[in-house]
Amino acid sequence: MTPWPQDYSGAWTLAAEVERQGIGLHSGVVSTVRLCPCEQPGFYLRFEGAAETVRLSPDQVQDSQLCTTLDLGTRRVATVEHLLAALAGCGLSHAEIVVQGGEIPLLDGSALGWVEAIAEAGLQPAASERPPAPRLEQPLVRHRGSSVITATPADRFSLVGIIAFPQAAIGRQQLALELTPERFVEEIAPARTFGFREQVEQLRAAGLIQGGALDNALVCDGDQWLNPPLRFADEPVRHKLLDLIGDLALVGFPQAQVLVYRGSHGLHTDLAAAL
Repeated sequence: MTPWPQDYSGAWTLAAEVERQGIGLHSGVVSTVRLCPCEQPGFYLRFEGAAETVRLSPDQVQDSQLCTTLDLGTRRVATVEHLLAALAGCGLSHAEIVVQGGEIPLLDGSALGWVEAIAEAGLQPAASERPPAPRLEQPLVRHRGSSVITATPADRFSLVGIIAFPQAAIGRQQLALELTPERFVEEIAPARTFGFREQVEQLRAAGLIQGGALDNALVCDGDQWLNPPLRFADEPVRHKLLDLIGDLALVGFPQAQVLVYRGSHGLHTDLAAAL
């Protein structure tokens, strides 16, 4: 078992390079990602064959439908949230991402495949310090319609997620935890993305979820799941927290309790911008 860092105070990078390949959720196109050690603090991205390496920052995040997309000037890369969640959630503070394609592979719909890749490469102390965590002087609140996200100053980074869906298979779920790398790996990373049977054809007609399938996404059909079993009884709310972790990865985990009710990538991005 990989000895994950105890918390998010240390500076860590990868001990070796590791590569994964898979289908993009929305494009349906196969792409390849190579994760590499890095001496500089932060997460960096380079397209295969290109000379330029770009440091990733919150202002590159685009509010795109159903995923998080980074606008890197002449090119974009979509569906970055599960990979970024794995990097930050496992405790890495320094890493380079080399991408061949325009969308990060979905793998099994969770962050588990990326966690396994990180474990395969191993972690080592980084050559420079971790960027400082955002500190709050007072609570932050952002909302979109009936959805809300708050960040309240605290000693450590903790999360509270609440979701409410009319479908009986999901209903109302909530989860609270103080995040550590080990808890991320065990309790959040395996939670898969989910969708609804009645929306599948509409989304595909709109050019989305071209790579979605029953082996990389949970599909809810009213009071049942089309592809059980679930990995957790409350897997949907855990996946929502996974998305939040990925969307906060570029700004850093704040010393705060973050509570999100009916979250979305756009709402998460609003909080990241405020931080």
